[in-house]
Amino acid sequence: MYTKLALLIDGEWIEDTSAGSEEVLNPATEQSLGSLPHAGRPELDRALAAADRAFDGWKRTPPYERGRILRRAADLMRERLDHIATVLTLEEGKTLAEAKGEIAAAAEFFDWFAEEGRRSYGRIIPSRMEGMRQTVVQEPVGPVACFTPWNFPAVTPARKIAPSLAAGCTCIVKPAEETPGTTLEMARALMDAGLPKGVLNVVFGVPAEISEYLIRSPVIRKISFTGSTPVGRRLARLAGENLTLATMELGGHAPVIVAKDADIRRAAELSMAIKLRNTGQVCTSPTRFFVERPAYEEYLDHARAFVEKQVVGDGLEEATTVGPVANTRRVAAMEDLISDALSRSARLIAGGGRIKAPGLMFQPTVLADVSDAAKAMTQEPFGPLALVQAVDDVDQALVQANALPYGLAGYAFTGSSATANRIAENLEVGVIGINQMVVTIPETPFGGVGDSGWGREGGIEGLEAYTVKKYVGHLLA
Repeated sequence: MYTKLALLIDGEWIEDTSAGSEEVLNPATEQSLGSLPHAGRPELDRALAAADRAFDGWKRTPPYERGRILRRAADLMRERLDHIATVLTLEEGKTLAEAKGEIAAAAEFFDWFAEEGRRSYGRIIPSRMEGMRQTVVQEPVGPVACFTPWNFPAVTPARKIAPSLAAGCTCIVKPAEETPGTTLEMARALMDAGLPKGVLNVVFGVPAEISEYLIRSPVIRKISFTGSTPVGRRLARLAGENLTLATMELGGHAPVIVAKDADIRRAAELSMAIKLRNTGQVCTSPTRFFVERPAYEEYLDHARAFVEKQVVGDGLEEATTVGPVANTRRVAAMEDLISDALSRSARLIAGGGRIKAPGLMFQPTVLADVSDAAKAMTQEPFGPLALVQAVDDVDQALVQANALPYGLAGYAFTGSSATANRIAENLEVGVIGINQMVVTIPETPFGGVGDSGWGREGGIEGLEAYTVKKYVGHLLA
């Protein structure tokens, strides 16, 4: 039911290395799923050489042909949906329904960039003199290294692999060692679709060692990282040593502003549903809720009712609506943040602790009257924890929402177009959802500001991130 774990280097699946291995665990049972081989320096050198060697041929492959391979891979992912989604749920924990949705979304990224790669247009600039032709063309930047986290093991790699390959780059991807199988299944789809060997390589190992070795290699001309802000800062410094281009999608601590004129029940139920998506382990997850006072208690009542009817359990069980947290680190972090907030006079509305059951099950938790001094208000919970505060008006909500250095996603609910426009103009984030909470799809740019990183994935910006612009001034003979 799970998958065969291996490295993919130069078109070869490698199951044994001299660098050791680690066990991949199922968070719903805490049992081993398999042994994941690590890449040592010999394997990394081979991956770098393969990406370097394959780049010239791949960049010269017509965009139409590159797109054909990406589209075929997307079709294979959809044909294998049930199997890949089961692999995802086994290793990450989210419900099977969510896993299927994620695989479908990942396939859409391959479809989108397959077509967008054919539209990597240049332009002609009118010349100041007769007989001069001035053109700008977009070219692939070169071999890239991509680093992805465990919480979305299909969509996050797809957002990097698809545009890099569509642009004509070769790619070395290091997914999270906790959730390797999903990315490997996507890589198998690409290889089965006809991707030339060496164009995509997949490696695993000690994260700090792998990232440092790849980023410092002169072969790598671009990196893309999704993960925590502290790690992002370190990788950005490494990239700076070689002036390597970088896209950084880092942490978030997303605010939700609920105006008193909103549909309060809908706002509460929708925001809690998105809060509990992937058990709150989402960089865009709503975490800090600022509700105007006249609607405060009503919002809390609806939030409590919605949260208390959720079923926490194994993601493979049909009745489950909220899966386990992905690892023991999240359990410890949640317990610490909740305990600290309660010690500072927060009010427990729902949940509050780990469930006494097999696996890493944690109650969806809502806290009200949370003090600004609580650790959870400045540290991203990355778990099923909602922090609710009352505010006097939307202006105070904006001040509170913008109080942190993070600026990835933000949300708002209001019945007023004027209020919606004011929030959209003043909320300091990269993506905003107003009266809805879908803030990333393949055709739209996604990324943050401040400590949430720089650069954009998705949309035309996502393709351009893997290209460089060349100006050609040609005096006609």
